[in-house]
Amino acid sequence: MKIFPLILVAAVSVSCGRSIADGSYELHVLSTNDVHGAWFDSTYTGGHIRNSLFAANHYIDSVRAAAGASSVLLIDAGDCLQGDNAAYYYNYVDTLSPHLYPRIARYMKYDAIAVGNHDIETGHKVYDRVAKELHEAGIPFLGANAVRNDNGKSYFPEYAIIEKGGLKVAVLGYGNANIDAWLAEEIWSGMTFGLIRKRIQEDVDRIKSKEKPDVMIVVMHSGTGSGDGLSRESEALDAFNSVKGVDFLLCGHDHRPVVITRDSTCLLNSGSHCRYIAHGILNLEVKDGKIAEKKFSSELIKVGREKADTAMRSAFAPEFKAVKAFSCREIGQLNVPLVIPSAYRGMSEYINLLHTVCLEASGADISMAAPLTYKGSIEAGTLIYNDLFKIYPFENQLYVVRMTGAEIKNYLEKSYDNWINTISSSKDHLLKIRQRDDARTGQKGWSFVNRSYNFDSAGGLFYSVGVTKPFGQRIHISGTAGGELFLPDKEYTVALTSYRANGGGGLLREGAGIDTDRIEERIVARYPEIRELVYQYILKNGSIEKDAIGNTGLIGAWSFVPSALADFVLSKDMELLFPSKK
Repeated sequence: MKIFPLILVAAVSVSCGRSIADGSYELHVLSTNDVHGAWFDSTYTGGHIRNSLFAANHYIDSVRAAAGASSVLLIDAGDCLQGDNAAYYYNYVDTLSPHLYPRIARYMKYDAIAVGNHDIETGHKVYDRVAKELHEAGIPFLGANAVRNDNGKSYFPEYAIIEKGGLKVAVLGYGNANIDAWLAEEIWSGMTFGLIRKRIQEDVDRIKSKEKPDVMIVVMHSGTGSGDGLSRESEALDAFNSVKGVDFLLCGHDHRPVVITRDSTCLLNSGSHCRYIAHGILNLEVKDGKIAEKKFSSELIKVGREKADTAMRSAFAPEFKAVKAFSCREIGQLNVPLVIPSAYRGMSEYINLLHTVCLEASGADISMAAPLTYKGSIEAGTLIYNDLFKIYPFENQLYVVRMTGAEIKNYLEKSYDNWINTISSSKDHLLKIRQRDDARTGQKGWSFVNRSYNFDSAGGLFYSVGVTKPFGQRIHISGTAGGELFLPDKEYTVALTSYRANGGGGLLREGAGIDTDRIEERIVARYPEIRELVYQYILKNGSIEKDAIGNTGLIGAWSFVPSALADFVLSKDMELLFPSKK
């Protein structure tokens, strides 16, 4: 199914900048982004069919067959290397075989790929290796704004020149400018990621002057944004509204599928996880060696997950078998269900597990944790390694930082202000929700206003959250899990994710008032990835028990108050978010 078609015409008379024959030209630009490791079309347990690059390739080949392969350009806007068992396996487990992603990209005939923040999150060993193998496959891994600290040059290739359908195409690529706010410096050491909007016009003009392309394309791993120039992580609309001389601007990061066509350019964002392919078409008329007319059109092609490329599936069957075997290894027992949405209405076994693991592993006084998967559950029974990706889907490390009691209280005020409204009656919404579909999570009907992965609760404290109180007055901390008074001026050790410690979600900076650019001054310890810590906890204990992860002497306890009002309103809000099956 194809949606959002729009066609506009621009009459122009400009020099092509090189010798090009008179006539009609057509260029098709296909874009994917935020695939997040969805390479295989089958889950590793249960054999469920899902959206994947296998399915996307069916549609990509269909466009090539209809338009002619020489006239089709395939580009990815980043976040290729994280988010699935397959990516994890080839990033960190099988490091001797050629990495799977460059092989898939070569099979699919990608022309260029931009570097995403989650690609950088994998660490130098992984993305340096992938960049090398992509280069060997003839596919540039682009990131013009990843500037080397030693010589001021780009760490990754800035741009590529590609010949398509008789046209000379320049593809300029960028990574996300906000990487330093999410990831520890050692992960992106040796480089600095600068704002795209500050340099894009200069880069475009320089490349056009040097290379004299017929078509100029920009691909950036940056969200569409609102175009107000205020967001570091979502600059695409800022660039789209201001830059001159760009025919297509491809973006990603925010997982929101959108195409916009104007009289002289197109913006393409396919969303995420191969649910759509963004498709832009440029028709050129050349007369007397000059471009006399341009016609643009754009659409989103909905990918049918069941229409996977069977030849591609066969070609990578051994790799799927290896990842499946790794994913299905038994690792222990789960003796209490972990229901992720229960974390939105109060204490839950899911978050209790994270607090328990982080506090026991680090010895910190307090821990902060949020639900990192939007919904779903893990039933009691035998645990396999695949379950760890449901419990903890990201490669965040565990950090321990120093914070005062006042900073911790203000941190929690900010977190719960992301999470809840102040209510005065049972008719109000306690959860900050709105009646709108959320393309990022796939949520239909009602969705959270803010991202649930920024809904941190604290372990190691006894506290309440007053739902009738305004922001700044909601959190009342009665003491620590160890039975001591909680003091505003006392310094505590706090276990946080590396994402949070480096500024992710703004809870430290905007809530606690801590300058995360100087977080190194507060870090007292670093530990391995939290998923690995959960794994080690299971291996040590053999099982996850309700009483063990619910030990208030370690994790403390918290609740919304007054409880009767909060419980009643929460039940209504949760029914809107997650309707009962009739």
